Amino acid sequence: MSTFTNPSTDGRNGTANRTMNGTMNGTKSGPRHGAGNASTTETTRRPRLSGMTWLVWRQHRAAFWTMIAATVLCVAWMVYQRGQMMDFLDAYGFPAKNLDDAEKAFDPYIGAFTTVTTGLTAIPVMLGVLLGAPLLAGDLENGTAKLIAAQSVSRNRWLATKLALTGLVVTVTTVALSTVFAWWWNPIKLYYLDIDWASREFFNTTGPSPVALSLLSVFGGVLIGVILRRTLAAMVVTLGFTVALQAVWGYFKLSLGDIVTATTKPVSPGSAITFPEVPRTAHVLDTSYVSGSGKLFDLTTCTDTLSAEATTQCMKKADIVGTSIDYLPISQMSSMQWLGASILFALTAGIVVFLFIWGRKRLV
Repeated sequence: MSTFTNPSTDGRNGTANRTMNGTMNGTKSGPRHGAGNASTTETTRRPRLSGMTWLVWRQHRAAFWTMIAATVLCVAWMVYQRGQMMDFLDAYGFPAKNLDDAEKAFDPYIGAFTTVTTGLTAIPVMLGVLLGAPLLAGDLENGTAKLIAAQSVSRNRWLATKLALTGLVVTVTTVALSTVFAWWWNPIKLYYLDIDWASREFFNTTGPSPVALSLLSVFGGVLIGVILRRTLAAMVVTLGFTVALQAVWGYFKLSLGDIVTATTKPVSPGSAITFPEVPRTAHVLDTSYVSGSGKLFDLTTCTDTLSAEATTQCMKKADIVGTSIDYLPISQMSSMQWLGASILFALTAGIVVFLFIWGRKRLV
């Protein structure tokens, strides 16, 4: 429709109408003298998601924001707990005084460690089940994948955006949690004997281990979802997969280190046997008796005798001349974590490649 309802080409009324309408149009278009351009430039400078990235974020924003919020709360809790622990250690006189002598006074702070590590060790399982399994299985089940495939965006780009954005959120949150937890534990790491650095509560929650375990759990869940194409079934199977992954990882992780063996000096068969000294924080794998020929005997050897004299005779007959201890020093913890994480990262990369080569054909 024309701006002028009663156009006029001459006279004062025509001039007034043109002036009024021109002014109104100019006002509707925005401020003059470059003010509108400045506002537009300011708006465009704001970082905003767009295109496929925006779509994926919006589709999974509830899960992503929940992960971020939970991470912030957990980090804040760990920072608070570390502050409380450091206040106790300063008042106690640590490290001049042995922390093992604190006994029950230090129990509340160990309890805080236990509470947090219980949650941190469960993160890979929860992420695999609640985020990885439904990531593509939900789209395949409700038909969203067919709608995406009908658009101009390729399936490769859609899959890449889904995996990349999910992997980024998982990596950022797990790195933040593992870094802050390691910072909390570090002051007593080499001094408190009741904490075993090789346990899953500490080995799996610091360094690259939680990141690698979480990514493999999530992308393994994604692959299971693509195969099964049903969200609930994928979540159940992924639960079994992540639990099995934790069990296998726990079984093989200690084999990533180089075992150190400490032995005592040989003594005469039947003489008193002593044990070698190992570092305070060492994770002991095995303790054995050693015979004169180098053969190892279990510590239960000669324990079924009824007297000290009979035990001495048994030890002499077995030619036991010393003891040995196999252990892993805490100095190997970081190298073991990175070696194990590199294996897990390689498996994760294999799953991603498999999703692009084979899995994308099923995304319809």
